[in-house]
Amino acid sequence: MDTFSMDWFRLDGKTALITGGNKGLGLAYAVAFAKAGADVFVTFHNNPPDEAKRLVEAEGRRFGAIRAEMSVAADRVAAINACIEQLGSLDILVNNAATNHFENFLDFPDEKFEEVLQVNLNAVYYMAHEAAKVMAKNGGGKIINIGSALSYTADRNCPSYVTAKHGVIGITKAFASELAKYNIQCNAICPGFFKTDVNAAVSGDTELYNKITSRIAAGNWGSPSDLMGAAVFLASNASNYITGADINIDGGFATVL
Repeated sequence: MDTFSMDWFRLDGKTALITGGNKGLGLAYAVAFAKAGADVFVTFHNNPPDEAKRLVEAEGRRFGAIRAEMSVAADRVAAINACIEQLGSLDILVNNAATNHFENFLDFPDEKFEEVLQVNLNAVYYMAHEAAKVMAKNGGGKIINIGSALSYTADRNCPSYVTAKHGVIGITKAFASELAKYNIQCNAICPGFFKTDVNAAVSGDTELYNKITSRIAAGNWGSPSDLMGAAVFLASNASNYITGADINIDGGFATVL
C-alpha cells in the first residue's frame, strides 16, 4: 500500500489510438487521454479531426490521424501502422467507432444488419487482434472496447446494434482471457444514453426520449465528460489488475425498472 501513487493514473509516454476519435464520445476520450499525458491518434470517416487536433495539442501532446473505414481490413491495418509511424508506439486502443440503423423490425434489411455488425462488432475484434500483436511484442497494453446500455438490453427497431453491442462484451471477455499473459488488459465501457449522432433517432423521438429519461436514476442523459475519468482509469496502470470487466456509465439506467 505504501507504493500507491496518484501517478498511476498518468499516461505520460503512452500513445492512444481511438477509432472515431474526431467527434462525439470519441473526442472526449481523446481529450481525456491528452490531459493525462498521452499522445493521441484518431481515425475518422467523414469529418476532418480539426477540433480533436486543436484540443489535444492544447494539452501539449502530439496528435496524429488517418481517414479510415473500420469495415475495411486494409484501413484497419493502415490505421495501426500509421499510429506507430506518426507517434512511435501503440499502448492504448479504444474501439469507439460505431454506426446504427433504425427501421421497422419486420422490414429490417439484411444488408443494414450486416453493415452495422461490420463496424460495431467485427471491426472491434479485428482492430483489437491487430493491436494485441503489437502490444504483446512491446510488453503490454490496454484495450478498451465501447459497449452500450444495449449491451444488456434491447431497443426497438435496431436489432443489428443490439446484437453487436452484446457481442462486444463477449469479445472483451475473450480477449481478456487470451491476453492477460502478455500483460494486456481488455475491458469495456458501456455508456448509457448520451446525445450523440448514433442516438439522434432516439433523442429526436419525444415519446421515447422521455421514456428513457424517466428510467435514468440521475434524471438526465450523460455528457461526454462523464466518461473521461473511467477511460483514463482503464488506460492507466491504476487498472492493471482489472481485465474482462464492463463498466456501466449510465446514470443508473440499468438499475431502474
